[in-house]
Amino acid sequence: MTPRTGRHFLQIPGPTNVPDQVLRAMSAPTIDHRGPEFSALTLRLLEAVKPVFGTAGPVVIYPASGTGAWEAALVNTLSPGDRVLSFDTGHFAALWRDLARSLGLEVDADCVPGDWRHGADPDALAERLSADTAHAVKAVCVVHNETSTGVVSRVAEIRRAMDAAGHPALLLVDTVSSLGSLDYRHDEWGVDVTVSASQKGLMLPPGLSFNAVSGKALRASAHSRLPKSYWDWQPILDANRRGSFSYTPATNLLYGLEEALRMLDAEGLPEVCARHARHGAATRAAVRGWGLEVLCADERETSGVVTAVLMPEGHDADKFRSTVLERFDMSLGAGLGKLAGRVFRIGHLGHFNDLTLAGTLAGVQMGLELAGVPVEPDGLGAALDVLRSE
Repeated sequence: MTPRTGRHFLQIPGPTNVPDQVLRAMSAPTIDHRGPEFSALTLRLLEAVKPVFGTAGPVVIYPASGTGAWEAALVNTLSPGDRVLSFDTGHFAALWRDLARSLGLEVDADCVPGDWRHGADPDALAERLSADTAHAVKAVCVVHNETSTGVVSRVAEIRRAMDAAGHPALLLVDTVSSLGSLDYRHDEWGVDVTVSASQKGLMLPPGLSFNAVSGKALRASAHSRLPKSYWDWQPILDANRRGSFSYTPATNLLYGLEEALRMLDAEGLPEVCARHARHGAATRAAVRGWGLEVLCADERETSGVVTAVLMPEGHDADKFRSTVLERFDMSLGAGLGKLAGRVFRIGHLGHFNDLTLAGTLAGVQMGLELAGVPVEPDGLGAALDVLRSE
């Protein structure tokens, strides 16, 4: 392999770059997870993580990926044969739907079709739920920021549609790629279970996942009949009250989580969200300056953490990404599912600043030109104009 100099640009939408402060925190010696020092850490963390979710309620932490938190949200609230309404908004929405089906839940008849260029449709939801007079649908699953498309679903409007229909279904929301980066309000928006993970806006390696849980979801868990043991909320919550876990926790990742939460608090969550929104706007300005098309088709639903870019007809996104990796040591996100080869994704989330974005977009522009993609030369300049103006 050709030796590389400088830093690798990891511009996929997660796992993201881990800050040096977090890496240093994680390198501390492992301590007794049943001792008083760890108990104090646990109690601090369980309180410190709540503001990121926008909740005063409990947050369950698992040593797992986001997929585990998906499963935990379902098995703790539902029973075999329950109907779940979902939206075909992208690759990860489809994977969550597949997982629900594998657990014995009914999801196919209640999937709202989509084109992967728009978020979950509140009007379509209101229509579906208003027609469900028997209240057969037990849960609505929504991906807040669809990582595969760069489209954000309007969760507050989804909640209002459910309330307007007078429907008692639970609202389960995936925030794996939005938590700690985009505005999110578990309590205010009436979410019942918020699913998330550590490797994106929380600036950690993969390995932790989360369920923020409403009182309504806790009540539902008392009657749910899907099999669960490791994922069962109640033993974990019981242990958490004593400053411990009902399993061996990922001790050093929890050290890193405490530091990441400190960093988010020091910057301020509103400022963190504004920074991501600004970087998303600059990236979209670059895409327009190149004469290319952003996949997200609704300006209300554009993402501050990832931008998916449609390639012109006859050009392969994966070939372009290979050119960028080989020439500039930069990783861009691939198109997933039915978007494979048709889009590339620029991640702009987590521990990220203006110069990192400028370097990223410079690499994209050079790569497009080297790959023979017909583009205008104004993309990088358009992005810099946005960055200078704020």
